[in-house]
Amino acid sequence: MSERETMEYDLVVVGAGPAGLAFAMRTKQLNPEISVCVIEKASTIGAQILSGAVIETAPLDRLLPDWRKAPPPVCVPVTKDEFWWLKDHQSGIKAPLAPPQMNNHGNVIVSLGALCAWLAPQAEALGVDVFPGYAAAEALFDESGAVNGVRIGDMGIARDGAHKPGYTEGIDIRAKVTVLAEGCRGHISKALIKTFDLDAESDPQTYGIGIKELWQLPAGRGEPGKVVHTTGWPLANDTYGGSFLYHLDNDRVAVGFVVGLDYPDPNFSPFEAFQQFKHHPNVKGLLEGGNIVSAGARAIIEGGFQSLPKVEMPGAILIGDSAGLVNVPKIKGTHQAIASGMLAAEHLVATQLNPVGWDAKLRGSAVVAELKSVRNIRPGFNKGLWRGLINAAWETVTGGKSPWTLKNHADWSSLDKLGQYEAPKNDYVERTLAPRDRLASVYFAATEHDEDQPVHLKVADTSICVDRCTTEYGNPCQRFCPAGVYEMVEDDGGRRLQINAANCVHCKTCDIKDPYQIITWVTPEGGSGPNYQNL
Repeated sequence: MSERETMEYDLVVVGAGPAGLAFAMRTKQLNPEISVCVIEKASTIGAQILSGAVIETAPLDRLLPDWRKAPPPVCVPVTKDEFWWLKDHQSGIKAPLAPPQMNNHGNVIVSLGALCAWLAPQAEALGVDVFPGYAAAEALFDESGAVNGVRIGDMGIARDGAHKPGYTEGIDIRAKVTVLAEGCRGHISKALIKTFDLDAESDPQTYGIGIKELWQLPAGRGEPGKVVHTTGWPLANDTYGGSFLYHLDNDRVAVGFVVGLDYPDPNFSPFEAFQQFKHHPNVKGLLEGGNIVSAGARAIIEGGFQSLPKVEMPGAILIGDSAGLVNVPKIKGTHQAIASGMLAAEHLVATQLNPVGWDAKLRGSAVVAELKSVRNIRPGFNKGLWRGLINAAWETVTGGKSPWTLKNHADWSSLDKLGQYEAPKNDYVERTLAPRDRLASVYFAATEHDEDQPVHLKVADTSICVDRCTTEYGNPCQRFCPAGVYEMVEDDGGRRLQINAANCVHCKTCDIKDPYQIITWVTPEGGSGPNYQNL
């Protein structure tokens, strides 16, 4: 067997999101002689980036002081903040003021995908090699056990493992330091956290699922710069989450719904709740007559300060959402991602590319100080909405100086079994606003996978799905997946799990919420997956 082709760099960055690109750019700004490559599994930069996104600009101001002279294609200054509690399916109460964390004065609404597509050529102009369409399949190690690069997944493998006519062996990219900027629940980051036991001294990581649509409204209906957040209906008191409506330019609005994945109801469906939300009078009148342009879903890392793993290991570091740096009360992580990427670049340049000390550097920074100050707000909602709001007010008034730190628990462990959960009353709303079902939403995500490639959703034991899970939980994978990937079907061979892998939008919810932890998401062939437009 021939040796794999190898490329060598000083630094290899896995993921062309805001953290990875900011890291690469800052490195080159400090030392143009350091060789850096960024690899990205999406077919084009930004195609699989999904976020709200209202961003704080201070880190971007430091990275590119003149960026406003030629801003990204979607960049709308916030003009107004509103916060609503939706009481039920037909009424809501507007807060006199938005919570302090949601004061967006001075912030801008962007498409994070478009922002990354805008950053990438600027990174290339600095000398960074940016390679979209190349999926990092696994980490590589040297003789001492340190990480020394990544292997790009093979292309052209059939579902049965045979080589198709277009088969191409993936190359090995060797590097002095591997920088993991994969975003939330990246599969290499997940594997290395386990390999090096990086989370031994932290709480379990926690997550939410965010579902988002970009709508084109009838002319004159948009209010550029208006930011609206809601809590309450259609979520039960025991389920954390809420919505956002971000008005862009040209009568476009980003509509999103976020649900904490620690919800207890085995019959709950985040996707269906989102469809209900769009029928509330506060929302329906805005959207009626409009059209969906793009749609998608993504897990959001929510554990914060107490779930932060160790972020350095021999030969590699974690930055951005791979580390878990989202400020959940703000519903913001982009400024944290860019700031952590820049800080990591400064550390590695100063230490001649030595990861040792990165963990202490990050923990002593403003990035983690911000997480520490809000550490108790998200877990405070584990006792319900009203206790959570009271606790959030306390933590806000005291600046997070409570002498305690609330604990996080793994989301998969929070799901009640059938019969244990008493479902609260919820108003049924006829769902007529497109997309009417998951497959329509998948269409608007423009997701594409070669049907004849290995299934990238690995289920360790499907007999559990057929037997135990049917009885104990009613196969919740059919409900927590927003893309219709998992389906229990009856055929001549009896009941079985069918995995519609081609539908997958790479949100990773199944990897997180599965109550038996037998589903593992791995990267499919490079270039596969969603192709988001301005999400």
